[in-house]
Amino acid sequence: MSKTIRSMIEVKKAKGYGQPVHRWHDHGTDKHHLRAGRLRIHQLTCGSGGRMSQGATIQKSAPIAYPWQAAFGRALPKKKIREHSGANSRLKEWFVEQVEQIVWQYMLAPKTIKLPARPGVPEVQVFGLRLRPTGLHENVLRHIDGAVQFPVLFERNHGQGDQAKTQAAAYKRPSQTNANRWVLFSYFATDWMLAATARTTKPWAFHIAQLYYASLQGLIPLPARPQEALSGWIARVELTASTRSEDKKQDEAGQGKQVDRQAESSATQRRPKTECEQLSR
Repeated sequence: MSKTIRSMIEVKKAKGYGQPVHRWHDHGTDKHHLRAGRLRIHQLTCGSGGRMSQGATIQKSAPIAYPWQAAFGRALPKKKIREHSGANSRLKEWFVEQVEQIVWQYMLAPKTIKLPARPGVPEVQVFGLRLRPTGLHENVLRHIDGAVQFPVLFERNHGQGDQAKTQAAAYKRPSQTNANRWVLFSYFATDWMLAATARTTKPWAFHIAQLYYASLQGLIPLPARPQEALSGWIARVELTASTRSEDKKQDEAGQGKQVDRQAESSATQRRPKTECEQLSR
């Protein structure tokens, strides 16, 4: 790991916490990127093996209470992240305008939560984003996600009151064709909630991948079907979102044509009256 990366993540070697970070060009993305979905207040929890169990219990959308042993609490320098991942000028502007601070809140790893790793999910990182009033563009999340070679869960914070915090994440897995690349799917997020909202109990899990899947499904806006794999579930949600977006565009186009026809009809009806008025002058 280079000195730049060490300084960026501020890792203490004595604790043995090593966070691999790679450049943006190593980050593979899925071509079916759509807008982030919105959360239903309750969702199913995860069954074993990353599939959604039919009789799973209901879980609230509040952030998870991770074990204190997983707390990391290290600030990540925004400048280092921008430089290392090769952000363009527009993205750098969004970074400065929209993000006040990035905190590496939790490291969910075998050493910290006593759960075994699984291929594709050796660790999960939880980043806290303190936002400015300008809002947050999804590309900023992708920019941060792309610099980290592990799945990431985001907890976004925005002051106090009933619009204070929310969670967001995109399903992230290693590429099947290139071991150095990660595939990043669409982002999903909860509704904004009170700053004082208590954290919910950590989902029961056999391994880190199962905990990751359980955390993700609390963000996905459609319920899972019995024994549906996570990747298939997300693909179905993306297809639904794409269809709704296309239907909305068609409806708006149809309304526009209707307004044009009404305007043309009104002009046609006014024309004879105007011609008569001209003749009577």
